[in-house]
Amino acid sequence: QVQLVETGGDSVRAGDSLRLSCAASGLTLNNYGVGWFRQAPGKERDFVSAIKGGSTYYVDSVKGRFTVSRDNAKNTVYLQMNALKPEDTAVYYCAVGRVITSSLTSKNAYAYWGQGTQVTVSA
Repeated sequence: QVQLVETGGDSVRAGDSLRLSCAASGLTLNNYGVGWFRQAPGKERDFVSAIKGGSTYYVDSVKGRFTVSRDNAKNTVYLQMNALKPEDTAVYYCAVGRVITSSLTSKNAYAYWGQGTQVTVSA
């Protein structure tokens, strides 16, 4: 049984940093595409970042501020978020799937999802 557990969400001020973790069991993350998505109240769940093999991908609004990485020994993917802004406030989800590169930004391409972790950034 595949399980993804996200941790690290918190309430912070603008300019602060957070590191989200997505720990997996039941599969080996290194063999899959792993995406981070976020959903703000009343909005769609949007792509934030992904890692597949040695390649990383980001939505323009987080480039230069967020970094996705993977620790194969811990079977965990991280999202380091720096210089946080109020508009980064959302529930953040990690997702895993056998995703082709061109579909990494599509939430429909992922088979497994975590429960989400809340990130709140105040001005």
